[in-house]
Amino acid sequence: MTTKLKVNDVEVSYGDTKVVRGVTFEIGKGDFVAVVGPNGSGKTTLLRAMSRALKPSKGAVYLDEREIFHFHGRTLAQQMAVVPQDSEAAFEFTALEIVLMGRSPHLGRFALEGAHDLEIAREAMSKTRTLYLAERPVTTLSGGERQRVIIARALAQQPEIILLDEPTSHLDINFQVEILEMIHRLAREKQIAALAVLHDLNLAAQYCDRMILLKDGLIHSMGEPEEVLTPDNIREVYGVEVWIQKHPVSAKPYVIYGVTTTGQSR
Repeated sequence: MTTKLKVNDVEVSYGDTKVVRGVTFEIGKGDFVAVVGPNGSGKTTLLRAMSRALKPSKGAVYLDEREIFHFHGRTLAQQMAVVPQDSEAAFEFTALEIVLMGRSPHLGRFALEGAHDLEIAREAMSKTRTLYLAERPVTTLSGGERQRVIIARALAQQPEIILLDEPTSHLDINFQVEILEMIHRLAREKQIAALAVLHDLNLAAQYCDRMILLKDGLIHSMGEPEEVLTPDNIREVYGVEVWIQKHPVSAKPYVIYGVTTTGQSR
């Protein structure tokens, strides 16, 4: 497996508080990896460090053996797309205009989008089922519609790596499934390296090849879903008792909640 993105002993601090502590892992072509863990475990902070939004206080993130802070911004954007947790639009751009912004890293300094860029943008909107929103001002869209438009913008970048921070948080269950299926398929077919911060352990288990379980900024467990989603791991990280069963169709682990609690805070 050719490594695309490597996180090497990364620490991130806010003041004197270490939020991410000594995290190391790799993502390769075709991988779809989930980062999971309770609130405050460092998931979003880790993703921001991976996307160059935050500079680690220790360690580094490498893209093809080159530290990401050594890339020109446009060059990095040609290879890496980021879908943030919340995307508020301050201006009344149409949904299509927002998606076309994903083409800007591939354009010359003063170049305008051409027919080829429009074709790529419309294809990205088709994949995310947002093409019918093309002429709608993004300020009039629901949270779920806007989230799918932002994912379409990321796809229009034609990245080799895509980082997503809770991409399903505003979506109905049908769109949650569609988006994760799409990312899983793109990772395999286009050999994109994908990493998503997810809260739903069952969705993560069904669609992701590997999982990284964080607790207090450290990797508690990492591996295939059946290696990570164990009753002991869930108890130690989330403080709840669960049953783990196999999904009747996919045979992936399925977490059943509501057994008992251990009395630990979540």
